[in-house]
Amino acid sequence: MPPQPTRTPTPIRRLAVLCAATLVTASALTVTAAAPAAADGGTQCTFPSKPYKGRPWALQRVLLNQLWKDTNQGEGVRVAVIDTGVDIKNRQLTDAVDAKRGKNVIPKRAKKDKFGRKVPRGKANGTSDRVGHGTKVAGIIAARPAPDTGFVGLAPRATVIPIQQNDENGSGNARTLAQSIDYAVAAGADVINISQDTAQALKPANSLQAAIVRALSANVVVVASAGNDGLGGNVKQTYPASYPGVLAVASSDRNNERAPFSQSGEFVGVAAPGVDIVSTVPGGGHCVDNGTSFSAPYVAGVAALLRAKHPDWKQHQVVAQIEQTAERSIAGHDRLVGWGVVDPVRALTEDERPIDKPVAREGVEKGEKPTPSKLQLGETEQERNERIGTYVLIGGGTAVAAIAGTTLIYRDWRRRRANTL
Repeated sequence: MPPQPTRTPTPIRRLAVLCAATLVTASALTVTAAAPAAADGGTQCTFPSKPYKGRPWALQRVLLNQLWKDTNQGEGVRVAVIDTGVDIKNRQLTDAVDAKRGKNVIPKRAKKDKFGRKVPRGKANGTSDRVGHGTKVAGIIAARPAPDTGFVGLAPRATVIPIQQNDENGSGNARTLAQSIDYAVAAGADVINISQDTAQALKPANSLQAAIVRALSANVVVVASAGNDGLGGNVKQTYPASYPGVLAVASSDRNNERAPFSQSGEFVGVAAPGVDIVSTVPGGGHCVDNGTSFSAPYVAGVAALLRAKHPDWKQHQVVAQIEQTAERSIAGHDRLVGWGVVDPVRALTEDERPIDKPVAREGVEKGEKPTPSKLQLGETEQERNERIGTYVLIGGGTAVAAIAGTTLIYRDWRRRRANTL
């Protein structure tokens, strides 16, 4: 389900809204404004596509040099992308994907297309992608730098484990999703990104929940998209995002507000950019798309950086760190953007010690109340002496001035009288 200027590690500055709101529709895999736009400004996203020349807005809001200080770019961290596969023909992903650890869990007898034709199952190691969805997700996490584009993954030295669990016909289900999670754990994933919920997974499934519990018990950070059914203020739980321990990610726009399509609910942990998101596509190049599917890997990339920097932190501490350092419009948690819009730089710099859960403190801290003064009836002996001394000093000064003035007046009077005689 897919859908700054110099600063110190403070909450991310809000950016001006650069485009009008567009009508979006929800589907099992993608949310688009009409058709997905090509990164070169066209109206259709084709595979392959032309490279995106500039730096996408979602990356402009991040100080990448500060984010990657101490050469931490996700080295040694494995991120499992459970999706529609990851195409390694895109050169930004060729070295990012661990093909040996990849897997295709789609049943061999996959669903037929609308014409009754059998759909190719794809490569057994998950390195093919006919939809393009998983390739976009993987690029947001770990795309390597390239000379002809400003787009790069948030953790460009992390390794992606491609797990193909779905295709254009919705062949995946709750069982294959649970199977994919278990395989990701066995393959050594440190972070799991799930940017889709199948029709069967929209309701709680015992097998799926059990797989989530096993992943969390194995100290794996699980990140999932919150869903794209937010139009009209619709609020409902989606799975696996709603399971306890999963970091559910909503979409924010250029103004750090909830995108209209983004699912709301108390289960939402944080929000991340999900509007006009540039990423890699099969065959090469880039396209633009919208949806919580592309917000989740933004957060998974930050989780990979934290796991590389703090390998001893528990999975729930990584989640709490991301939530605690998110930019908030209110002091605590709300159902629209959770604990706020993720701030990668704050997450990686305000990390002196691990925390177990976020706390609501921004905007509600108060200064210490002044100590009430004691009620004093009358004055102490010291205060009385000081007061009398002050009176004497002032009175003495006044007397001296009066005597001096009188002397001058008398002298002037004698001088005028002598001149008249």
